[in-house]
Amino acid sequence: MTCPALTKNQTLVFEVLTKAEGPLSAYTILDRLRDHGFRAPLQVYRALDKLLEYGVVHRLESINSFVACAHPDEDCHNHGIVAFAICDGCGHVIEFHDHEVDHRLLGWLKGQSFKPEKATIEVRGHCAACS
Repeated sequence: MTCPALTKNQTLVFEVLTKAEGPLSAYTILDRLRDHGFRAPLQVYRALDKLLEYGVVHRLESINSFVACAHPDEDCHNHGIVAFAICDGCGHVIEFHDHEVDHRLLGWLKGQSFKPEKATIEVRGHCAACS
């Protein structure tokens, strides 16, 4: 499956996230795109919803922020369960994905007769620079 073409707003939001040095909130994205005609949070949220659906952006629930996918070349980003290490000191985020982890966790869920809709693992702590 190839990813659909992005709209102008989706492209602008995606570019802001890919150029960011860390995760961004929707309101920070809005502030950075005001000169491009963005006036309301809804414009950002609509673009983010599609980018999340396409798998090119991830939402970090614990800090209510978004990051561009670290694996942009995968097939429209059906990479299963993604884990993130989030530094509480500097805010740096490291994305991790491993198919073996997927298989083990999904196997366990199947054994529990549980059908997952979404799975993201967030580990909070301190990176090497902040430790």
